[in-house]
Amino acid sequence: MNDRKQHVIKTAHKLFIEKGFQSTSIQDILDLSGISKGTFYNYFSSKNELLIALIKSIRKQSESDLNELLIGQKRSDINVLIKQVELHLKTNRTNKLLSLYDEAIVSNDPELKNLLRDNYLRNLRWIYHRFIDIFGEEKKQYLLDCSVLFLGILQQNLKIISLAQSSFPTIREIVKYSVNRIVTIVEEVSASDDQLFDSSLFEKLFPFSSGTNQDFRDKLHITILAMKKQLVHLDDQKRRYELLDFIEEELMNGKVPRIYVIESAIDTLRTDGLIDANLIAGLEQFIKAASETE
Repeated sequence: MNDRKQHVIKTAHKLFIEKGFQSTSIQDILDLSGISKGTFYNYFSSKNELLIALIKSIRKQSESDLNELLIGQKRSDINVLIKQVELHLKTNRTNKLLSLYDEAIVSNDPELKNLLRDNYLRNLRWIYHRFIDIFGEEKKQYLLDCSVLFLGILQQNLKIISLAQSSFPTIREIVKYSVNRIVTIVEEVSASDDQLFDSSLFEKLFPFSSGTNQDFRDKLHITILAMKKQLVHLDDQKRRYELLDFIEEELMNGKVPRIYVIESAIDTLRTDGLIDANLIAGLEQFIKAASETE
């Protein structure tokens, strides 16, 4: 996304927070961002499309931030999950996402409604995979149920605090309490072999999981982030960042990853000698996994 388009999105976001989505006009956005109406419509066909771009941009940054918390940590560490969920909720609060979601629903736009549905399912899928990390494959059949319960418990706890207009308990305390309740529930339902939803429902809910799976995406992203951290001190890291972004995009979003192009990009990074050889080797394992699924 070019810098000017990103500027328009950030400007619109500021206005949406201050005035609300419905009360913000396209002219308001033009005036504050300093662009012409023609430029706006070159980027977006409507204000709704701009909102979709904004929500996707926030989601992408949030996913990156959550994965960064996993770097150097054990995926099975429940305290890392608590930090991730807390960060996710704080991100939503800072960006006023819930109020934007409410206004999106009122707009009755089919694309916006689909985006909100997709966001909910992505959150559910993310929790489900993190629960597998924490509770193990042997409890996997119960974890979709528990993921749904967890989101419900969390949502209702937050709603009560919002209605009471109270800052206590804190978000961290709410998350920790909700996670602890789920730990108990997972043990209870697995011990009694009590299951509500089966795996066939998961496939219906997450048809986008049939391609590159979430675990692959998360681990790849963490590897890419770790490589970028080794380049952060360089004055000219932009070119190498672009190479890493290209590799990640190709592996995660390409229907048939162009392995030979990715390998060429990795050779360039290896020749630089600026990234740890173990990280390069780890990245090559992702390429091998992607090539085996072609």
